[in-house]
Amino acid sequence: MHKLSYTDFRYQTEKIRQPKLFPSLIFYLRLFFIVFRASRRAKHGCYDGKDWVESSYEVMQGLEKAGVCIEISGIENVVEVSGPVVIIGNHMSMMETLILPVMLQPVKPVTFVVKESLLSYPVFKHVMRSRYPIAVSRTNPRQDLKTVLNEGLDRLKKDISIIVFPQTTRSHTFDAMQMSSIGVKLAKKAGVSIIPLALKTDCWSNGKKFKDFGRLDISKVAHFAFGEPITVEGKGDVEQATVNTFIAEKLKGWDN
Repeated sequence: MHKLSYTDFRYQTEKIRQPKLFPSLIFYLRLFFIVFRASRRAKHGCYDGKDWVESSYEVMQGLEKAGVCIEISGIENVVEVSGPVVIIGNHMSMMETLILPVMLQPVKPVTFVVKESLLSYPVFKHVMRSRYPIAVSRTNPRQDLKTVLNEGLDRLKKDISIIVFPQTTRSHTFDAMQMSSIGVKLAKKAGVSIIPLALKTDCWSNGKKFKDFGRLDISKVAHFAFGEPITVEGKGDVEQATVNTFIAEKLKGWDN
């Protein structure tokens, strides 16, 4: 199983020769092959956590070979926490869903809270279903909370950490008002730590016809930063604000 090579718990893409023409086309051809192969294995029940890491690593390599520079920091905050955690982050593009597994699965078994529609996504659905995700509607907040609390507790008891993107929709800008407290409530009920996750993946733009498959802008850097663990006390309002502040400050620094 591939593990990323960190220096002082930081990862940065090595300098590579960027393709002169059509980086998006080069990447998507590679991506569809990776997903198709993984889906075929998952459909036949032969796709486990190690396979997920390998697929994620191949996608990350594909991005880097297409010219995308990726930077990761703060992974020690995940490593040093004993037991499962709830990882709460902002959500910009399809990129994080595809490459977070290679960062996290070798450290702690993980799964995602996902939209129900993702489990019906052509080809990719078999891979996602094999990872025991928690599916929510995004249209019924009360039912979604019940689902996340019930199924989230089940995953956490099985030592599976959970990645939550509590925004109402993916966005290349961050609005703290769009961040629900669903992840904080789960962490509080389960008695586990929260790991804030700030990411900036707007180098993967939204497509005009298919939102998930937009052009790659290789002039932009993809950033991932994991914050220090947070223990929920009281109602969780302070902890939610701490997560939001961490994300906002990281994004501001990266923009500058």
